[in-house]
Amino acid sequence: MKSQSVVTELRRKVFTEVARVAYESENPATDLEEIPYLITPDEIPKYRESIYRERQIAAERVRLAMGLSLRPANKPVSITSGVAKSNIAEKYYEPPLMQVIPSACDKCPDNEYYVTDQCRNCVAHSCIKNCPKGAVSIKDGRSYIDQSKCIKCGKCKSSCPYDAIAHHKRPCATACGVKAISSDEFGRAHIDNEKCVACGQCMSACPFGAIADKSQIYQLIQAIRKGDEVVAAVAPAIVGQFGPNVTPGRMKAALLALGFKDVYEVAVGADVGCIAEAHHYVNEVATGKLPFLFTSCCPAWAVLVKKQFPDLASEVSQELTPMVATARSIKVNRPNARVVFIGPCAAKKLEASRRTVRSHVDFVITFEELAGMFDAKGINLAELEELPVDIQATGAGRGYACSGGVASAIESCIGEYFPGTDVKIQHAEGLFDCKKVLTLAKAGKLNGYMIEGMGCPGGCVAGVGTIIPPERAKVAVDQIVKTSAEKVPPKEMEDLAEKLTKMD
Repeated sequence: MKSQSVVTELRRKVFTEVARVAYESENPATDLEEIPYLITPDEIPKYRESIYRERQIAAERVRLAMGLSLRPANKPVSITSGVAKSNIAEKYYEPPLMQVIPSACDKCPDNEYYVTDQCRNCVAHSCIKNCPKGAVSIKDGRSYIDQSKCIKCGKCKSSCPYDAIAHHKRPCATACGVKAISSDEFGRAHIDNEKCVACGQCMSACPFGAIADKSQIYQLIQAIRKGDEVVAAVAPAIVGQFGPNVTPGRMKAALLALGFKDVYEVAVGADVGCIAEAHHYVNEVATGKLPFLFTSCCPAWAVLVKKQFPDLASEVSQELTPMVATARSIKVNRPNARVVFIGPCAAKKLEASRRTVRSHVDFVITFEELAGMFDAKGINLAELEELPVDIQATGAGRGYACSGGVASAIESCIGEYFPGTDVKIQHAEGLFDCKKVLTLAKAGKLNGYMIEGMGCPGGCVAGVGTIIPPERAKVAVDQIVKTSAEKVPPKEMEDLAEKLTKMD
């Protein structure tokens, strides 16, 4: 499995080493402290100005991979400080989920125009003529922008015939659809946790790998080693993530080799959800009792509504998300099981920490973190033998992985159970688009619509915990949806949906 960048490569190395310690070590306190030296074994730095800074960053990544917070800059704190209290299955992570590693942040300029060496000091001097504040002049034979006068209007850039003026924007802030990122007093990125919805787009956008979320892999593996009944609930977006030859049967074999006791398909929970939301739309929205229906499966979208459009929060569907529906169904038959949701999403970690979800979902890990566990155990998925898999999910539930798939699944159910019902659909992908759609809904422009919101552009297949490019992942999901034996969930699943909803 080839990494998409050096940043994801480094992250995976950390997950691998933390997982290796969790699986094998009899002296974790010492072995965890050694990981930064395993990540950066040479004396010559590869990516930073010194080996000491590289190891400092690696050390902070280790802490985050164990679900711990970053260390203070002004106190001597060991990498493993707090591990003993953190090493319990009931602990999700120390909030906040998303953190900026100070030593890794390169203090990128935020919204700054500057002249590159492409400037030819032309006679036209369009940049000077078009600047409304006189911020552009000629200095040392080329244009120069006085940042104290610049108002960031961009007129100099748009008027330059050589495209010699660059517009530098902080990548993490540009990617953040809720404007939760600013600069601290040192010029480093700062996340406002009151605004953050934990979508993780800032993390995937940062070319220095300075933003990371917290993981539960250490605690999960300890539960496996202890002999707990740990079972995997796998999101439909996993299709294709570990290679084209990794079938559901091979994935099951790989998960059992990690120590899981059984494997379940979260798309079954999606089937339960789309049945319930089909009824909701037909009985409440199509009749005019409610203005519209917001889907609820994307936690980043749901939190966005709650934080920025609180007067619309009641319109978010109260039906169970696929993760929760699947976890509850597992607990019905295996009350002692510890359920691990394995998916593409960082925000699911936030969802699982809610009081109403904690008793059903014990751990949440991403595909990226799972890859680290496979590496630690030396598991080559493509070489494993096929195991029989109990296929229960339909194409509708599996389609939840792609943008538009949730609304499409609900529409298919409505067409099956309530033929002739007119369904209006609007879907948004990416938080910028989501905010536009919510604004239209608030203005009364989308009454009668079923509105699907996805925090990541492309849907779950573009989540920050994925391994392969979203385009490839979508092709794989579309194929499994197309080849699914059942296209929509059978009507008898209505009873299961009602039963799971009533569970505490």
